[in-house]
Amino acid sequence: MLKEKISFVGPGVMAEAMIAGLLEQRISSPDSIAASGPSPERLLELKNKYGINTFSDNSAAVHNADVLVLAVKPQRLSEVIKSLKGLKPETLIISIIAGASIKSISSGLKHKAIVRSMPNSPGRIGKGITVWTASQEVNTSQQALARTILGAMGLELFVENEEYLDMATALSGTGPAYVFLFTEALIDAGVHLGFPHRIAEQLVVQTIKGSIEFYEQAQSHPASLRNQVTSPGGTSAAALYYLEKAGFRTAISRAVWAAFQRSQELGKEKPGHAPNNHGLEQ
Repeated sequence: MLKEKISFVGPGVMAEAMIAGLLEQRISSPDSIAASGPSPERLLELKNKYGINTFSDNSAAVHNADVLVLAVKPQRLSEVIKSLKGLKPETLIISIIAGASIKSISSGLKHKAIVRSMPNSPGRIGKGITVWTASQEVNTSQQALARTILGAMGLELFVENEEYLDMATALSGTGPAYVFLFTEALIDAGVHLGFPHRIAEQLVVQTIKGSIEFYEQAQSHPASLRNQVTSPGGTSAAALYYLEKAGFRTAISRAVWAAFQRSQELGKEKPGHAPNNHGLEQ
């Protein structure tokens, strides 16, 4: 069990996912975790649910913290940075803020040891994947600490190039939204055919789960598996022809590109712009 004190500024969905993972896997104890935010109701909810320490004042929450997790909306980052006083020089900063670069966080906090990461929503059940990178000032032991904390939500993947973080935001960070939309569309199509919603949902969900497990065990390229279930002149061939004609691949590619561009924009925006946080922050 970690001895380090971990403080979360921004007690949102992903912050709670990290807290839950740390406690459920006995990586940290409740008395070593603190959270701060503007909503007394939310703080009380987390305190009652997990037994952690909560603060309405950010500086009080980060006092003596060994690890500070920044989990606020991108548009609030500048405001929050101004409220963070008393950080120890050796404190490790872990950011899960979309679009916020290591340089901007380091400059705002006058701090060098920064980890930038992008988790995704399946982390709430320990099935997510988090892409992360670190500043040069993050030492070996701090990198190991970051791996442990981020690994509480599922898989973690370290990358050397920080530019990959905006790409990860568009692909894996926003990815669950694409999957949910596709799932919803398939269920609706089943209902349109005449299935009761309950049966359509069961058919679609199990088909998606089974297809993923089959893909992982087969260790084949997706195109190869698709070809195996596409008989000449058959139903799959007819359906796939229509999807290709409708620009299915292009739509997905353009959607991911739009999310990538938005991630880059978030890093440049000033406070006060309309939020678009993909459900990741407070």
